[in-house]
Amino acid sequence: MAAVQPTGFTLPFNSVLNTTTLSPSNVLRAAQENKTLSLGLLLGAAVLLTVRYILSPRRKLPPGPKGWPIIGSALELRDKQWLKFTEWKKTYGDVIFINGAGQDIVILNTQKAAADLLDRRAGIYSDRPLNVVASDIMTGGLLVVFTRYSDIWRRMRKAAHEGLNKGVVRDFHTTQTKEALLLAIGGLEEPKEWDKHLRRTAASMVLSVVYDQPTIEDEQDPRVKDINDFVQRLTRAAYPGAHWVEFFPWMKYLPSSIAKWKAEAEGWYRKDSAMFEGLFNSVKENVAKGDEHPSLSATLIRESGRHGLTNRENSWLAGTMYAAGAETTSAVMSWWTLAMLAYPETMKRAQAELDAVVGRERLPSFADYNHLPYVRAMVKEALRWRPVDPVGLPHRSIEDDWYEGMFIPAGTICIANVWHLNRDPEIYGEDAHHFNPARHLDAQGNVAPGPPDTKEESHVTYGFGRRLCVGRHVANNSLFIDIAITLWAANIERPKGPDGKPVFLDVDGFVEDGLVVRPIPFGVSIVPRFPEAVALLNSERELKNETGLGA
Repeated sequence: MAAVQPTGFTLPFNSVLNTTTLSPSNVLRAAQENKTLSLGLLLGAAVLLTVRYILSPRRKLPPGPKGWPIIGSALELRDKQWLKFTEWKKTYGDVIFINGAGQDIVILNTQKAAADLLDRRAGIYSDRPLNVVASDIMTGGLLVVFTRYSDIWRRMRKAAHEGLNKGVVRDFHTTQTKEALLLAIGGLEEPKEWDKHLRRTAASMVLSVVYDQPTIEDEQDPRVKDINDFVQRLTRAAYPGAHWVEFFPWMKYLPSSIAKWKAEAEGWYRKDSAMFEGLFNSVKENVAKGDEHPSLSATLIRESGRHGLTNRENSWLAGTMYAAGAETTSAVMSWWTLAMLAYPETMKRAQAELDAVVGRERLPSFADYNHLPYVRAMVKEALRWRPVDPVGLPHRSIEDDWYEGMFIPAGTICIANVWHLNRDPEIYGEDAHHFNPARHLDAQGNVAPGPPDTKEESHVTYGFGRRLCVGRHVANNSLFIDIAITLWAANIERPKGPDGKPVFLDVDGFVEDGLVVRPIPFGVSIVPRFPEAVALLNSERELKNETGLGA
């Protein structure tokens, strides 16, 4: 039966289509009978593709490895990313483009490039990448560090910034001092449990800051165990490459009945919401009774109307501050401890400063802050030397952009290689891979201004632009007083093996536990610096317990 055609319209290869079915052999015969037309179509397609390629801005993408077909360089993003990015810098330069299973990714390998884009063009680069498991499902889109660039994020960010930086920083000096005191006592009493004491101190301090919770005596306290478990689940889920759904977003539409990872994430969101709302509501009850101390939650409750946040949003905002603070603070202190073992001369210099300023008849306090520049420099160096999140949290561009002749498409994930940025020899000197607090001091021994793009932190560990860590001042203060009191009271030394020699110390090893990187577990010997140290610590603890300070 002949094909019916509109008047005045003739299909190509009409002689074949009108008499036979459309089979490969017939198509081939039709092409042979219409060589001129076939050649014209091919030539036209080639011209069209060539013009499109010539005009496409993607010809100007930053240089980078080619990767594999379809998946690109996705398989190289699963572990030790910062080392891979640093290696690529030698071949491809400061700004690198890679394909991650179809996702455009740009690696920033200099402080200038990172600041130019993430700081100075923050209006374009303040979004976060799609994070299906850790953000959309497991935390309901309410974990502010992962939340997309939106109105709810702006309100939550503003509330957190005001809650932690309008006078509240000073309000926590007493609590932070007591936690540092307990850390030093715990280290002297149980040096083999030093890591547990670091974790307890960080958890207790942050719970007090966020929820006005009393001091935690044990890391396994039920008030923190569930939250610590939440932090571990979250950081592992958020690690790039942890779930294939991050590369293939269509997988999020799979029903929970056949997607175990999705069902588990949904279950954890329900449980964690109940946990955070319970902690937040306990503060709410105290505020209603007029019986609250300074805390982030109390501030959020009083200002909830102004910021327009619901009870659940406020609850998750408070929970985010705990999750972001406890794990990272204890990890920084662990790296600092390793530095004391590997670079004992820096410990001795800090102790000499403490002896000169504080003496041995009282403990250091925040009143000594301006007179202890080397201890303050030690805080900066601990954060610079071994950043606990060596590739930071990724940003995402929301529109096409150009940088130094290179095209960055909208939707590109931008990763600052914090590891290399903090160890760039052009900024920090040829010894940048060593722990040396003196690099942050001027010729007179005072804390020197930081490099131009570090916001006076002297490192970029706290992030960039509108995603800069809102709790960095609280964290800096905790690290300062923890280090000051510990070094005032104790010497931190490498333990000795059966042969009487100091045990081997792996300075370059690390353990990736989700987004937070810690040193390989190591032993430590902690002994009093002078006979009166332990008595003074215990006396100060009893005094604070009697007065209720920090409790």
